[in-house]
Amino acid sequence: MFAVIKTGGKQYSVAADDVITVMTLAGEPGDVVTFTDVLMLAGDGEARLGAPFIEGVTVTAEIVEQTRGPKVISFKKRRRQNSKRKRGHRQDLTVVKITGVSA
Repeated sequence: MFAVIKTGGKQYSVAADDVITVMTLAGEPGDVVTFTDVLMLAGDGEARLGAPFIEGVTVTAEIVEQTRGPKVISFKKRRRQNSKRKRGHRQDLTVVKITGVSA
């Protein structure tokens, strides 16, 4: 059985024991997180689609770690102006392990 959940403005296809990286969630490693925004549920016969979400279906996960993504460099240069700007950015991320999908 797998589900499609929405978190952090993105959609993820998850099943039990999957490890995914999502946008920052509040909590410490070992905390349990519940995703209630389930868009689709499939695996036992017919697939159930939400409009936009399926009522009564939740996905539980455990926070594995709070981490940061790779550094992204934003470099802008204006030719012949002696003007340049360099900025770096690292996105805060959360690694979660899906523990179960309850219908």
